[in-house]
Amino acid sequence: MNKKYLGILCAGALTLGPGSAAQAALYDRGNGMIYDSDQDLTWLQNANLAAGNIFGLGYNTDLGDHPGDSWGSNYQETIWPNGVMSWGGALHWIDAMNAANYKGYGDWRLPAITDMGAPGCDHASVGTDCGYNVDTSGSEPAYLWYDILGNIPYEDSDGNYPQPGWGLYHKGADGANFHYLQPYSYWSGTEYAPDSGDAWFFDANYGYQGRVDKDRMFYAMAVRSGDVAPVPLPAAVWLFGAGLAGLGLLGGAKRRR
Repeated sequence: MNKKYLGILCAGALTLGPGSAAQAALYDRGNGMIYDSDQDLTWLQNANLAAGNIFGLGYNTDLGDHPGDSWGSNYQETIWPNGVMSWGGALHWIDAMNAANYKGYGDWRLPAITDMGAPGCDHASVGTDCGYNVDTSGSEPAYLWYDILGNIPYEDSDGNYPQPGWGLYHKGADGANFHYLQPYSYWSGTEYAPDSGDAWFFDANYGYQGRVDKDRMFYAMAVRSGDVAPVPLPAAVWLFGAGLAGLGLLGGAKRRR
């Protein structure tokens, strides 16, 4: 291949590649779903779906002891009309959603939070699984709130508060926006191992992660692993391939002269 053409192609690929602009993390897939490419997750766009759709369950009623909740007999597993629910109520809601094959999928779940480092809630201002500025590698909701949406927590990493700009100011990124995301606490699907009466949660206003009694009434977001649509090749890759093909045709034409 002519070195001149190869140099032009390589320069073009570098210009159009990751160095020119950050790759998008959120993709609006339509039909009320947002793909999170960083975590390979698909979120429901409506972050308070339960305020209008509980898939045949009843509001303000004890839904019974969910088999996935060993503490269920000790409190009411219920959902309120404004969309908040107890932890057991959230498990029932997810089950009903999957039974309805919502959006064509039956594997929706609550976001996961992993107990990292010291067992239990290792509370700190930075770098653990509990408190503010948490280690987002072990928390799907924290990663979304901090690393993708770019929100700022109430407390800084030195324990000072309130810090400027804190709160739920950003509800979308890369042109993909969540609807009805509440400045309040959201359940995870993770039971708190040291105490089966508690579960992990994430506060979408303060940026706080921790554990709490399962009978508290919080919001719930549904998520599933993987994408709902194939991800197209980045423009740089497509153009580079097209350029190589074009040079091949050019070279063939020269040889036929």
